[in-house]
Order: sequence, then C-alpha cells, then structure tokens
Amino acid sequence: MVQHLREEKTSDVQSLADPGHPVKCSPVIIDNVSLNGPTLNVLASENFIHQSMSIIVEDAIKKATDVREKVCEWRSPEQLKELLDLELRDGGESESEILQRFKDAIRYSVKTTHPRFFNQLYAGMDPYSVVASFIIEALKPSLYTYEVAPVFTLVEEAVLKKMMELIGWKDGGDGIFNAGGSMSNMYAVNLARYRCCPDIKENGLSAAPHLVMFTSQECHYSISKAAALLGIGTKNVYAIPSDERGKMIPSALEEQILSAKSEGAVPFMVNATAGTTVLGAFDPIDEIADICEKHNLWLHVDACWGGAALVSSKHKHLLKGIHRADSVAWNPHKMLMACLQCSAFMVRDKTSLLQRCHSARASYLFQQDKFYDVSYDTGDKSVQCSRKPDAFKIWLMWKALGSRELEQRVDRALAMARYLAQEIKQREGFCLLMEPEYANICFWYIPPSLRNLPDGPELWGKLHKVAPVIKERMMKKGSMMVGYQPHGEKANFFRMIIISPQVSRQDMDFVLDEIHNLGKDL
Repeated sequence: MVQHLREEKTSDVQSLADPGHPVKCSPVIIDNVSLNGPTLNVLASENFIHQSMSIIVEDAIKKATDVREKVCEWRSPEQLKELLDLELRDGGESESEILQRFKDAIRYSVKTTHPRFFNQLYAGMDPYSVVASFIIEALKPSLYTYEVAPVFTLVEEAVLKKMMELIGWKDGGDGIFNAGGSMSNMYAVNLARYRCCPDIKENGLSAAPHLVMFTSQECHYSISKAAALLGIGTKNVYAIPSDERGKMIPSALEEQILSAKSEGAVPFMVNATAGTTVLGAFDPIDEIADICEKHNLWLHVDACWGGAALVSSKHKHLLKGIHRADSVAWNPHKMLMACLQCSAFMVRDKTSLLQRCHSARASYLFQQDKFYDVSYDTGDKSVQCSRKPDAFKIWLMWKALGSRELEQRVDRALAMARYLAQEIKQREGFCLLMEPEYANICFWYIPPSLRNLPDGPELWGKLHKVAPVIKERMMKKGSMMVGYQPHGEKANFFRMIIISPQVSRQDMDFVLDEIHNLGKDL
C-alpha cells in the first residue's frame, strides 16, 4: 500500500537531482518503509573510514612490518573466541565498539608482512599493491564486462600481455586472472580436456573416453583436486617419479604415457611444475615439451611459485622451454609480492579456446549488440561471474617500480637464500637437505642431545619430533614463523621461504640463533 503523507514538517526533502535546492514533496511509504531520501549517512561513514584508516596504517601496516614487533599474538581457538565476541546479534554495536573489534582482529592476526614471516610462499608488504587493493574495495567493480569495469578490463589485458611476453609467446595468447593458483591449474585441466574431447561440454562425462593425465610426485595438490572436481578421477592422475632434487624424470614420464596407452587409456595432458612447493624444484620443461609434442599432449606449466624468475635475466634459465607450454599458471602474489590474491592463467592459443570452453552466453551480460567492441567483455571466458580486478594490484606496483626493480627483488631474495644456506652449512647442529635452487631452504636442526647418535632409525625418529616443538615455541613467543614438514621418508625439517625485500642478513642470522635457542634443550 502506498501512502502519501502531506504533513509539511515531513515533506521537506532535498532533491537528489539538485541537492543544493530543497523541494517540497510528499514522502512515499511502501509496506511501512519510507522511501524518501537515503538511509545511509555518508558523512558519518566518511568519518568512520577516516578513523579506520588511521588504525589500519598504524596497526596493520607500521607495526605489522616492524621487526621489533611480534609476528603473531598467539591464542588458542577457545581463548580467541572469548576475546573476539564472535556472536552476531539482532542489534548493531556502537562505532567505538566496532573500531575495537577490528583493532582486535588486527592484533590477533598473523602479520604475514612482518620481516620474520617465512612460513608461506607469500610474504612482505608492497605499498602500491596495498593502495590498489583499497581502490578495488572502494570502487567494488566486477570484471565481467567493459561497461562496468572499463579501466580494469584494459589493465588486465595489459598485464597479461606483459606476462606472456616474459613467457616468450611472441605472438601473444589469451588469459584471465582468477581466484588463486589452484583455480588456474583447474582451468588448465579443463581446457586441455576440452581440446581433447570438446563434446564433453555438452554431453558430459558419458562422451569421454578413459582420460588420464601426468604430473610429478612433487606437484601441487591442486592437480589431483582438479581431477576430482572435473570428474576425471584422482586415480587417473599418474604421478611421475622425481629425482633427488625433486625434478620430474622425463624418461619415466614417457614410460608412463606408453604404459597408459597400452592399457587403452587416452592421455591428454602433462603438468610440469616450475618451483615446487616444498623443495622449490623446477621440472625440465624443454625435455617434457619434446615428449608432449611427440604424443600430442597438452603441456601445462604450474609456475605459480617459480614464474617470478622470468623477470630476472640471471634466473630465467630455471624455466627454460616455458615458451613451448600450451598454458601457464603464475601467481604475482607470491615472489612478486602483489596483494593476495593475484593469480594469472595464460594460454598460448589464439583461437578463443578459453572462451569456447567456458562460454555460457548469458544474455543479460554479454549482449552482442552493445555500442562498443564486445570483445572487451571478457567475463564469458571465466568460470566465475563476479570477479575482482586482481591484475590492478600487480599493474600499479609494476608501474611504480618498473621491471628493473622487480628483477632486483627476485635476485636479492635468491641471493639471501644462498646466504642462509651457507650459514646453515657452517653452523653446528644444522644440516641442509640440499642446496637451494630457488628461495626454498630446507634444513634440519639437531639439538645437542642428538648430535652424537649414529645415523639410523633412533636418530631420525627423535629428530622427527624436534621441528614441531620448536614451531610451537616460536608461535607462542611470536618471534618468527618458519614452516616444517616431512617429505617422503625424510623426518620433519624446516622449510624456510625468503621473499620480502625487508629481510636482511641479520634476519637470517636471527632465524638460526632463535631456532637453536628454542630447541637446544630438546
């Protein structure tokens, strides 16, 4: 029911079309909801944002990147639930209470931008990328059509073009930014399958032969997840043995391909890894590409971690042959330090394979009779609908720094890794698994009580328990974060990842000193 209330006291409403000149009009109420005028106080919101930004700059940027501050303020899940008051209620809280809520959220979060955070394949803080993230959140664009995201559509195109140049695709290609490296690898599997069996898109798995794919035993777990999600099946992912450095063995790959064919299976794809998660190994892409060409298999290179070496003239040899790949995944949010998430999937094909594989032709978004060039409406290439313009986070940073400074970042990180490896070899009680090829440094710490034990099951059984205890102690102290894991039959060891240009030689020395201090009594 619509009511027109004509009381003069309630009828003076500012015209939205001309806010400088109030006009008298009757309020409109539908279902007891007044529809005249906005309900959001923009001025109050602006004040809240100003206050919030001050806290963010002080607590989430300055303190979080200060080496004198803790990496984390550890609390157990039970304690943190009490501290944060997570319950959602019918009534809202005051502004002061909300400000305290996000102060607490910052305080008890892990500071991944801290100089002594070495736990993941991402770290550090780049101010330009942070600002780009703020802009994205403030504007709330969605990157499916040019009409709603004109600037960011062109930015994504420019970044992908530059990344494809670094890969070595002189004639360009196609690509899309998406929600993480795992999603990029899923795109690769789906696209490779579509090229092999295009009828699957319409007819489903009933139209598919017994498809099999190949990847190294050191690959990222997202390859198996993609096979499970797409109905290929994890048992149809053949794990190819790796050598002692963690690199796929090409001769073993070809043996497995021939074996699969002899059993009546249809090989369709090989995944090579450029920078494995644990050891930082780079598969021999050139040799793998030879095999893929011989057997007409799609070659995907998961360079999510190692792709950054392409910006370095000194280290790009690690990805020799990547220009021969059919598709590449590369995460600038890792070594290049763009804000999470920033993940690119690129394909060498220029026949709109990406579009044909994923297109649904939604008529409310992708009308073909628009007044501009609809080739800039890239959303139909994506399995997502809403999609953030993540490329802006690397574009603004790249514009500010230039390729030369990005190259220096990569070179410095890898030089710092070499320094740490040298220090480990010189210190009693520390033992490298292997010389690092990239920015992954894997090593054991052997407490004094174990140093005289002979090499054997007793030593390795006890050593397996050392890293988890030291990790617990460093977390509760908040001094740093370094990851650990077992690997095959190897006992738990530390996996140190070096990325941030904030990191210094003194931080490397601190890590080794701290591990010793936290574990010398074990």
